[in-house]
Amino acid sequence: MHRRRRTALVLSAAIVAAGPLLTACGNDAHPGAAAVVGGQRITVSQLQDRVDEVRQAQRAAVSDPAQYQQVLTSTSSLTRDTLHNMVLDRVLHRAAQDEGISVTRNEVQKMRAGLEQQAGGAKGLEMAWLQKFGIAPSRLDDNLRLQLEAQKLAAKLGTDTTQPAFWNALSQASRELHIDLNPRYGSWDVQKSGRVDAKTPWVREVTSAGSQQQTA
Repeated sequence: MHRRRRTALVLSAAIVAAGPLLTACGNDAHPGAAAVVGGQRITVSQLQDRVDEVRQAQRAAVSDPAQYQQVLTSTSSLTRDTLHNMVLDRVLHRAAQDEGISVTRNEVQKMRAGLEQQAGGAKGLEMAWLQKFGIAPSRLDDNLRLQLEAQKLAAKLGTDTTQPAFWNALSQASRELHIDLNPRYGSWDVQKSGRVDAKTPWVREVTSAGSQQQTA
């Protein structure tokens, strides 16, 4: 598979596992907020709406109750992962803006058409993104826009999305946005680039699907 296409396929998973970008203030300065990014709240209600979109799509895709229960078990950290994605969407968009990068609707549609061809059609692509990355079909175009922003940002930096130069740019954007993550959803150890779950040791750690694909 072409390197850029492979990058597009793994970016969402890499974002879920990316450590250096989020920090938590560990206070209650923003009640009702799951996170505050650039002074803008991501409310608990907004987060739950996103999670519900994914759960509804999963339920529609799996008719057997036992299989659906397996899906729930395997995605038990969906709420936390979804919040991380929502925050990182804003971080990446800020990093792209800082470099004067924009993405057109035509570019998104062109990318989608190519991925649909690889996946055997629109439904195949939607199911792939739902199963691999926890992206609801209604959010697919938004995610592809994110992928394109990442590709363009990496290209402008003369690197790719697996290299430190790319993630350093996102780290800089996150510092500019002064991210405040609600401690109930965990925190991030910037030095160790790993997730620290605040007082919730029972929460299943996310397997880095991105790392799995890189070593496959």
